[in-house]
Amino acid sequence: MKHFFALIAFLLIFQTSYAQLFTREKVTYDANQGRGSTDNDLLRWGYYLGMNSYDFNFDYYEDLTDIYVKREPGFSVGLIGNLRINSFIDLRLEPGLNITTRELRYSEDYFDGMSYTDADLVREVKSTYIHVPLLIKVSTKRINNFKPFVVGGFSTAINLSSNQDNPEDNSSGQFRTKTTPIFYELGFGIDFYLYNFKFTPSVRGVFAISDELVRDEDPNSPWTSNIASMKTRGVFLNFTFQ
Repeated sequence: MKHFFALIAFLLIFQTSYAQLFTREKVTYDANQGRGSTDNDLLRWGYYLGMNSYDFNFDYYEDLTDIYVKREPGFSVGLIGNLRINSFIDLRLEPGLNITTRELRYSEDYFDGMSYTDADLVREVKSTYIHVPLLIKVSTKRINNFKPFVVGGFSTAINLSSNQDNPEDNSSGQFRTKTTPIFYELGFGIDFYLYNFKFTPSVRGVFAISDELVRDEDPNSPWTSNIASMKTRGVFLNFTFQ
């Protein structure tokens, strides 16, 4: 019975949303409890929920087998502050929390002439980012109850799981990364205007500018000596509510 009522509720919400989005009636974006459209307010607020998929891009000194990065889907949540510049341009601050895990798998090439175990070939990199992007959103003219846009900008983050200052390194099983990487971001999305809020799905690519690897004390370390740079890259799928 509980699942039945949930299905009925979903169908009612879907029907209402479909009617709002796909009829010719232009919805007044009114999340301000009847006091008029908030789309033209100088400042607007919201929040987002989403998923992320982080990867690493490696540059190497020697031509050995690439380090394989096994990615796992992560979770994102955050707030939005939107400053309206004009009808087509907005400045956005989107501080949030991103949680992800990556697993690095090394080839046996890296341990040539050394003794090693299977555990030495794998390193788990857990990351908890406090992510702070400053973005410019450029929208098209609103089409009925849709408004496509592109977004881009720069961001920084604090990686709470970086272990940058940990005195132990890979010789003790500890893979270390730097705490404050810097990124640039590019993406696109669509604003959907509903009666009570604006719903926005978006996709964004995130690309690190700075090298994030903290190298081992041993200059000949099989885990870090052949890495010229290690930079995060990732994809965000966010669902925004304003």
